[in-house]
Amino acid sequence: QVQLVESGGGLVQPGDSLRLSCAASGRTFDSNAMGWFRQAPGKEREFVATSTWSGGNTYYADSVKGRFTISRDNAKNTMYLQMNSLKPEDTAVYYCTARSRIGSYDYTSPSPYDYWGQGTQVTVSS
Repeated sequence: QVQLVESGGGLVQPGDSLRLSCAASGRTFDSNAMGWFRQAPGKEREFVATSTWSGGNTYYADSVKGRFTISRDNAKNTMYLQMNSLKPEDTAVYYCTARSRIGSYDYTSPSPYDYWGQGTQVTVSS
């Protein structure tokens, strides 16, 4: 089992920045990939970014490419999401997720991921 705890959300103005953190504990060596999804009220959970835990391959949703950066500190078992130039449409609950299974998968779908955090609210409003 892997436990994930997000932090760093809050209320910011358009154009501001935030950095989300996701602290992993438990059998973290089982994680092959970690990522971020978000869910706005009344909408489906959508892919934001993902990174392989050891390989460093990263992928982003088109809506955040160039503004968000996913990174990790393996020594601290922590993943980050640096969010710059925030827009009102970025408002959502952001979830950290991890996948332990190997093999090919659709990284943009929430289904292949095995573990989820409780989420942290990000609100972008003037």
